[in-house]
Amino acid sequence: MTSRFFAFLCLGAMMSCAATGSTSSSSNAGDSSAASHSRSADKRGGEKKGEGTAALVDTKKYRPTFPAAPKGGAEPVAPAVPTNHVGPQVSLLLDSVAQVNKNIKYAAGYRILAYTGIERKTAMDLRNSIVARLPEEKDYLTYKQPTYQLKIGDFFTRVEAQTALNKIQDLLPNALLVQETINIPK
Repeated sequence: MTSRFFAFLCLGAMMSCAATGSTSSSSNAGDSSAASHSRSADKRGGEKKGEGTAALVDTKKYRPTFPAAPKGGAEPVAPAVPTNHVGPQVSLLLDSVAQVNKNIKYAAGYRILAYTGIERKTAMDLRNSIVARLPEEKDYLTYKQPTYQLKIGDFFTRVEAQTALNKIQDLLPNALLVQETINIPK
């Protein structure tokens, strides 16, 4: 592992030396400065004879040209009329999708876990008080021996479930939001 890291580090150092143009040759100081000057001139695109600055390449011939806009504003153009109408085909497909969606009865969503315990009377009293506060939400009381579970609502998003939980938070300080398969209301 460390040998790979060291090899990678050495490779990076060699590449940075190559990129900056530094060499370790033993030539004259004047020769090395002339060589670096010619390399920098090559990077800029070469020099014209007799000039000390790099020549710029004329790129105007490669730029696209567009006709000028007419003066005084253009007349509005009529919208294009479609030639291939797909209205009946699209409506047929949408009807089939709607029919399939009517058959879906369940979805992934959230419920409020209001009570988990072994006392039926406590679960029923809590259910009645919750139904009084949230009459539009459906409640689910299940019994798996020896435990009763009371869950409230069918919420598609966590935000909806949290707003309902906030309404009954003073009754149920320990209530939780649980992810569950919910019934889709029809």
